[in-house]
Amino acid sequence: MKGMFENARRAMILNKIFTYLFLILLSVVIIYPLLITASSAFRVGNVAAFRLDFSGSWTLDHFRRLFEETLYLHWYGNTLVIALSVMVLQVAVVTIAGYAYSRYRFAGRKQSLVFFLIIQMVPTMAALTAFYVLAMLIGALDQFWFLTAIYIGGGIPMNTWLMKGYFDTVPREIDEAARIDGAGHLRIFASVVLPLVKPMLAVQALWAFMGPFGDYLLAKFLLRSPERMTIAVGLQSFISNPQQQKVALFAAGAILAALPICVLFFILQKNFVSGLTTGGTKG
Repeated sequence: MKGMFENARRAMILNKIFTYLFLILLSVVIIYPLLITASSAFRVGNVAAFRLDFSGSWTLDHFRRLFEETLYLHWYGNTLVIALSVMVLQVAVVTIAGYAYSRYRFAGRKQSLVFFLIIQMVPTMAALTAFYVLAMLIGALDQFWFLTAIYIGGGIPMNTWLMKGYFDTVPREIDEAARIDGAGHLRIFASVVLPLVKPMLAVQALWAFMGPFGDYLLAKFLLRSPERMTIAVGLQSFISNPQQQKVALFAAGAILAALPICVLFFILQKNFVSGLTTGGTKG
């Protein structure tokens, strides 16, 4: 018995050691690029390459140049408008679709779910030419609404699956109890079930908002005017020329681009909690 206890204790200690080592390694992988970006953005003088160097004086001059010498404010505003539109509309669509697939049985339900999976197998790269030709045919090149529609449409299939799966975890007894009390379909959805899926709604909102900030290919293909670029395309233009790379401006712009995502994360983090349905079925 004592030997078994010692073996279990040794295994627990080893498990903790490997866990902490993995977390430390993961932290280094995440934090190291952030430190390089910060040192490049705040260091005085022309920065020729990305490298970790905190020597010398620090300055905010690169941020000033970003606003005075470039179209960064236009790119920032464009990205915010697109990201907010995608977040609101995509979350609304996938929430309603996920609820319908979870709670109702209708013709073509299984076939459409399978179709969603098939659509997800087609990479975005394969559809770039089709998107460009379609934009030319309907006069949507350089238009935010077309890019927004593509972002929303591309996120619907898989996110609908995720929302359906989360709605499936909400016990149907809650719906039945509310129906006995006289609640209709809309009241059950909005007042009873929806509050119980806040964690997934928060995740969906964060994913949808982050997408336009990180996407480069679609925005590069469909937005042509310099003042209508998104942040990803605009920042890439700072380092696209090997002979004239603006590393410091790129780093400063990248730091500012992360701020809205961080703010949204802190606003939504209280909703990143699981197990709400457990309390919903009691009492």
